[in-house]
Amino acid sequence: MAGRPKITITMVGKKGDGACHYGHKIGDRFDFDQDRGKMCPMMLHTAFPYIDILRYGGTVPGEDSEDECLFCCPDARVINIFKIARTNK
Repeated sequence: MAGRPKITITMVGKKGDGACHYGHKIGDRFDFDQDRGKMCPMMLHTAFPYIDILRYGGTVPGEDSEDECLFCCPDARVINIFKIARTNK
């Protein structure tokens, strides 16, 4: 993999009834390298292992695409669903 791939995180769904305390909404999209201050720290903490796998050339088992994966917010009252996508620069 030439160069470091771009990582984007998009909120794609929600299962809980609660409101996101950080204000994230379905459709919000973030560039991992440029928007860290705009993302919930709890969400980022959960995302880091998946980001590392994708950024450094691995794939997340069980996913439909080797360049994407889904994960959930750790707040059980909210359960925001996010997609991480890897694209080459």
